[in-house]
Amino acid sequence: MSEGRNIEIRRATVEEAVEAGLAQLGLKRNDVIVDVIDEGSKGILGLGAREAVVRLVPMVTTPVAPTPPPPPPVRRQPSPPQRQPTPPKEGKVEGGRAGGTAVLAEFSTEELEKERDTALDIMHTLLQKMQIEAEITAVVTEPDDLTGRQINLIQVTGRDLGVLIGPRGETLNALQYIGRLMVGHRLHQRADFIVDIEGYRERRKQALARLAERMAGKVIKQRRPVSLEPMPPNERRVIHMALREYAEVYTQSTGEGNRRRVRILPK
Repeated sequence: MSEGRNIEIRRATVEEAVEAGLAQLGLKRNDVIVDVIDEGSKGILGLGAREAVVRLVPMVTTPVAPTPPPPPPVRRQPSPPQRQPTPPKEGKVEGGRAGGTAVLAEFSTEELEKERDTALDIMHTLLQKMQIEAEITAVVTEPDDLTGRQINLIQVTGRDLGVLIGPRGETLNALQYIGRLMVGHRLHQRADFIVDIEGYRERRKQALARLAERMAGKVIKQRRPVSLEPMPPNERRVIHMALREYAEVYTQSTGEGNRRRVRILPK
């Protein structure tokens, strides 16, 4: 099964499925994110055996077909709203709450502005109801390295806002989830803005990148795989991207639901 350039492959083992998928995409191991959906089983005396299933998500732009030629990159300009297809986010590729793959649409400038204004209004109301004083601003992010998409970033600043972040950002993620639901309900469309508090997400991203590099060094030295703690999709993606250029290790996501984690393996 495939959706866009993301493909699912079934083979007797995980490694055989990965190799088959790489051959089909024409990519190298470090050019994709490997999502292990099912590690498969040999069964007992051949009974109950099942194939391994993996999903490969390219981290590089690959040609879809020789003809017709691909259209030029879409640049946002103040023109009538128009949705352009873009590759799915890694987080959605790995399932998320819905457990499936979703191809997200790129918002026009007008749609981004409408989402921004609505998100600012709703986040202000939520914090007011929580009796928390803070300044709320919004910016549009730079194009994503993988998808090329730009999204609204809602920044919350103030004093003593640690209560809104919570352990490992759990409270922040919950606040963002609720905010997106409310904005999506008001606009009658999907909301994809990001909420950050006092720069927590950027600090977390840098910490995860350093962790990935340390663990990769450990794997290279000991020649043994290392499994990291369970992480949400956006944090697993940071690990995958941080180690993308490493020649001696590769990464893959394994586990179920909230227990999904990244494994770093030697080549």
